[in-house]
Amino acid sequence: MTTAVKNEEKLYFEDIREGRLFEGGPATVSREEIIDFARKYDPQDFHLSDEKARPLWGGLIASGWHTAAICSRLMVDAFISKVRGMGSPGMDEVLFLRPVRPGDTLSGKFTVLELRPSASKADRGFLKLKGELTNLKGEIVFSVRGTIIVARRIG
Repeated sequence: MTTAVKNEEKLYFEDIREGRLFEGGPATVSREEIIDFARKYDPQDFHLSDEKARPLWGGLIASGWHTAAICSRLMVDAFISKVRGMGSPGMDEVLFLRPVRPGDTLSGKFTVLELRPSASKADRGFLKLKGELTNLKGEIVFSVRGTIIVARRIG
């Protein structure tokens, strides 16, 4: 994983431009991780058993929420750890586009879509971000659009 960025080196809202791309990964997903996550958070048969997943999916697949969690980790490493983040009010879109299987290696691309200073709080701005995870075949397996709050320079 990446090393921490010193606070004084982190980007402010004003340092970021629309269209900027941040890349993260790779992260390889193991069979054990898929099953462990499913047992804890999404215990559907096709996330727990090759045999039960075979008729529907041709074999074991990761929970979409597991894939989202991987995306979150790659986004933190690639982008959020580099900015003066202040949280997120939410996501506009979450798409599970292709199954993630044991042994898949995922990489993330995170693109700044829009920047908007807060109308009510001068110390922050809102950043619309699109995240995509791709497998080694270049197929997009997961996509998310959301908003991140980033601190502004004051004074």
